[in-house]
Amino acid sequence: MSKVSILLVEDDNVLAKIAETRLQSLGYDMCGRATTAAEAMEMVVNNKPDLVLMDITLKGNVDGIDAANMIKNGFFIPVVYCTSHSDDAVLERAKATHPDGFITKPYTDTNLRVAIELALKKK
Repeated sequence: MSKVSILLVEDDNVLAKIAETRLQSLGYDMCGRATTAAEAMEMVVNNKPDLVLMDITLKGNVDGIDAANMIKNGFFIPVVYCTSHSDDAVLERAKATHPDGFITKPYTDTNLRVAIELALKKK
């Protein structure tokens, strides 16, 4: 069985490097990293990941919620939010996109693995 391919959408370089290291240590393949919604969409088209791990706050004019909605509806790829947001309005917007998972930062390897595996199982 081939490894699960994950696209990481995270605009913080330090957090992205930590996440990449954790994902690889858990046995997942990284098909790339995007820092904006536009980069994420391009990488989804070109790399066809099995799952997208999406931060809500991104560089540029489009946030992770809108990007996730486009990916889920246009490509039917599971999206797991990975964010430090706890603002009720932001969380309500995120829930309305019917994410396949939601992890709050800081997260553990166990939280990460469970969210990813459950999202893939739903797919």
